[in-house]
Amino acid sequence: MGKDIIHTSEAPEPIGPYSQAVKINGTLYVSGQIALDAESGQLINENITEETHAVMKNLEAILRAGGLSFAHVVKCSIFVKNMDDFGTVNEAYGRYFKTAPPARETVEVSRLPKDVNVEISCIAVA
Repeated sequence: MGKDIIHTSEAPEPIGPYSQAVKINGTLYVSGQIALDAESGQLINENITEETHAVMKNLEAILRAGGLSFAHVVKCSIFVKNMDDFGTVNEAYGRYFKTAPPARETVEVSRLPKDVNVEISCIAVA
């Protein structure tokens, strides 16, 4: 079993004891990403649309570091602080999956790291 830890400086450093992603047997498991700017470490959360795009850009950077893209994503999990934001998050998220979108669930949670409004993780297969 060859477990590879994927890391890129183009996505924020983990804020806990976890890896940005782990690749094993051609499958990439990407940890939940929030809207942290990789360079400054600052949150991008002026509105839910910008926040969602920042999350997706972080996911994209990690996928790229693992040699994959959004085309390889088979499953996403979306966690939102307020389900009233579902439509806005869905619209921003959907721009990254124009055809053959992955399986997904979206759940409302009471709180997320750094009090962000959205966190997304994904699984991609080579």
